[in-house]
Amino acid sequence: MEKRLMLFIFSLSVLLFGCSTVNDTPETRSSLVRTSNPNPIAVNNKDEKLVGDIKKTALSIDGIYDVAVIKGEAKDCLVAFKVHHLERFRMKKIEKQLTKELQKQFKDLSFTVSSDFKIFLEAVRLNEKVEKENLSKEKKEKRLQEIIKLSREKT
Repeated sequence: MEKRLMLFIFSLSVLLFGCSTVNDTPETRSSLVRTSNPNPIAVNNKDEKLVGDIKKTALSIDGIYDVAVIKGEAKDCLVAFKVHHLERFRMKKIEKQLTKELQKQFKDLSFTVSSDFKIFLEAVRLNEKVEKENLSKEKKEKRLQEIIKLSREKT
């Protein structure tokens, strides 16, 4: 009986510590249930208007209610989005529609479009770091490439 109790306590503590969100801000933690509306990020300051236009285009697609846009140094651009709950059945269709629309309007860019919440969350975290720490271009670009690589992984 004592061994079972110890095993239960150990398992519970591992579960609780494993699921901790120490580095997350309250805004990051609540982004799953509400609109976080992160500002679009451009590694180059000259691309600010462009990322704003990309975000407006993404928000114009039916079913999408929250978008995170990060434009890299070269042609790379990450667009992570969230859809309304009842639209989740059409998520792949919405993703294809968004990709097609972005490629039509912004021909010279290479888009990585993701509906994965983890990718959206990483984009929000990068946005928070940019606002708080004023990251250098190199650090922003490096983190963008890490997020793009993460989005292309198959789980």
